[in-house]
Formats: sequence, structure tokens, C-alpha cells
Amino acid sequence: MSVEQRTENVDGLRWFRSSYSGSDGGDCVEVAVAAGGGVVCVRDSKVADDGPVLRVGHGGWAALVSLVAK
Repeated sequence: MSVEQRTENVDGLRWFRSSYSGSDGGDCVEVAVAAGGGVVCVRDSKVADDGPVLRVGHGGWAALVSLVAK
């Protein structure tokens, strides 16, 4: 898996999308690390500019990733 970097002007965050997401604009999530590194932000790529952003602490994000990776 690789990561595609997308720089956005929204909140000054640098958004990333997994290479597993494909490039056809399907159902994807994008992830960014907020300034200071204590919060991970997640958004739906289909409504990236107008949609909500979920903010999760690093501990919560690590727990989610470990569950998904099993």
C-alpha cells in the first residue's frame, strides 16, 4: 500500500489517501494529522470541501487501526 498526498487549504491540513482507494473517485476516506500531531482528522473524499471532519486522538486512531488490521 502506498499513500497519495493531497495538499488542501482547508484548515491548513495535508490530506492523504491510501493507494487502495483507487483513482476513480469512489468511496474513500482521507486522513490528515493536525498541527501538533495529537489529533488525526478523517473526512469523506466525496464531500471533502463541504463535509464534516472527524477528529480523533492518537490513542483512538491507533486502536481503530489495530482492529482493522487484524
